[in-house]
Amino acid sequence: MAATVRNGSAVASRNPNAGEINVGDAGAPPSPMDTPAAALPDILRRARAAQAVWELQPVRARGALVRRLRDVLYQRRDALTRCVMRETGKPLVEALFGDVLIALDTAQYYAQRAAGFLRDRRVPHHNIAVKAKSGKLHYEPYGVIGIIAPWNYPLAIPLGQAVAAVVAGNAVLLKPSELAPSSGQMIVECFAAAGFPPHLVQAIYGAGATGEALIAARPDKIVFTGSVDTGKRVAEACARLLIPSVLELGGKDAMIVLADADLEAASSAAVWGSFTNCGQACLSVERVYVERAIAARFTELCVAKTRALQLGPGSNPENEVGPLIRPEAIARIESQIREAVSQGAQVLCGGHRRPDLGPAYFEPTVVVVANTIVANTVVANIEPPSVRTPGEGLSLMREETFGPVLAIAAVDSADEAVACANDSKFGLSASIWTCDVHRARQLARRIHTGAVMINDVGSYYGIAEAPHGGRGASGWGRTHSRIGLMEMVQVKYVDVDWLSRWPKAWWFGYNQDLAESAGRFIDFLYAPRWPDRWRGAIGALRSLARARRKR
Repeated sequence: MAATVRNGSAVASRNPNAGEINVGDAGAPPSPMDTPAAALPDILRRARAAQAVWELQPVRARGALVRRLRDVLYQRRDALTRCVMRETGKPLVEALFGDVLIALDTAQYYAQRAAGFLRDRRVPHHNIAVKAKSGKLHYEPYGVIGIIAPWNYPLAIPLGQAVAAVVAGNAVLLKPSELAPSSGQMIVECFAAAGFPPHLVQAIYGAGATGEALIAARPDKIVFTGSVDTGKRVAEACARLLIPSVLELGGKDAMIVLADADLEAASSAAVWGSFTNCGQACLSVERVYVERAIAARFTELCVAKTRALQLGPGSNPENEVGPLIRPEAIARIESQIREAVSQGAQVLCGGHRRPDLGPAYFEPTVVVVANTIVANTVVANIEPPSVRTPGEGLSLMREETFGPVLAIAAVDSADEAVACANDSKFGLSASIWTCDVHRARQLARRIHTGAVMINDVGSYYGIAEAPHGGRGASGWGRTHSRIGLMEMVQVKYVDVDWLSRWPKAWWFGYNQDLAESAGRFIDFLYAPRWPDRWRGAIGALRSLARARRKR
């Protein structure tokens, strides 16, 4: 399929019977206007009115509409793919796998499973003192969920969060990125086409000021995906209003390659994990710690596979790496590389701009530690281990790059690799590559991240059952899975006492005999020896009887 570029936009032809997708601006919705901050209170009022009716619907009825939403997404998959490509520049394959497929699968997952996840659950009581009671957990919606979405996966991320919110009984106010407003508009249109009530899912448009206005309007919860700096401001704004939040922030994902790993597979995964979406993914492989015995061969394979990648506009389905969406990211990437080179690192391929492919394009780069000795991270090639302290080092190995740079460091052991992986403020994801899965599982328990993949990278985000989220600077809370659905509800405990006519031992009427009964009952429950427990039970009953006679 031949593609051309007209005024910076990709346009392609299509044979309807060939299974090819039309790539370009045709059929894309016009970019919506920014939403005035003054309009937010009225938008929120409409959302609350719609939600008050919506939460009365049984979960299965909500799930049926989510299933219809899945059908609408499928019917509009070509238009959604075109929109994602137009706004992000990502290649066709990545728009299909990374956005459209995940959006479809998330909708199908919650349509099928939400009713089971949200059904009332009995709470067994282990304490004999409360055996006459029965408890249940009820899951109730928050009300209105504000979703502040990123630009790098403008369909998969916000749609998955919105589906979880509405199937749980909430309304949604979605603020798509100012760089991908049309994707957000199409999400809202898909909900409407599926038959969801008016105003249940609405979009507001604009940059940071619109996000601030959304929080100031006081929705019942905020789900934010974006940078650490912006996430801090979101958290502070929510905290001032006591609004709970879920924050999915940055990552500096580490890949550990042990000496017995399949190097062909591991090197292909490293290259894809680093350069997919031009490195603009929170789950990007940004640093690799490879055991020294195989470091040279592994690096050689990574360099060869990186050089073989086809770069260019995503409108050409043969291209594998598209552009950076933010031109200013180039300066940050170049700064990290210059610092690394000044401290002894080597650029083995790439490392320069590609003006022939567009002003906002940067060629994928592999960075490897120069010479042969590395103690922990790149910085150990500069300072003696005794001088270096945890939390210091090259920005390339510590700060999020969010661009097409793969940094490789050789280590002496798996233990050293784990220590390096944990020497980061981020804790989103990591991967371990080895033929010994049992050993990998043991190492995974020691890595301080929200997820660890063994012999794969990043793809767990496409597994609907897998919770997604991190720790440290990577944020808090989870999306996806049953756990992600629980972020969209408030848990209520309801208790029934089946002996309501019996006065409780702990009610008022305190006296010495009642205090003695309480102490004896504690002996009955927790004394280490059974004879002491039985004596406690008998003493508790006698003291309680005396206490009741005195009431």
